Amino acid sequence: MEILEILNYNIDLKSNILDVSFRTIEDAEDEQRIDRIDYSLVEEYGYDITTEDFDLFDDIDDDDDYEDEDDFDFEEDITVDEEELISFLNEYYLVNPSSLPKATIY
Repeated sequence: MEILEILNYNIDLKSNILDVSFRTIEDAEDEQRIDRIDYSLVEEYGYDITTEDFDLFDDIDDDDDYEDEDDFDFEEDITVDEEELISFLNEYYLVNPSSLPKATIY
């Protein structure tokens, strides 16, 4: 079993959950696998899949609308390194094969 591609992902930092949908090399093009993984496992396995993008020049006009940093929603600025995510998932399911979700048609 090997992850072929990530179809969708979401990291909810408040609940510490990684929602991910993906396909393995064994799945058909119309199949996907969906899983919810405790995000702390990513760090336990030694991976850092997120990067924060604080590009201050993208919305330079919008900066005047905020009075202090507490108004910013930094979760929107988190991006995921999909190659690193695939590496984590491959290792996670290698160690925990019974956790691999079944393929479903989407």
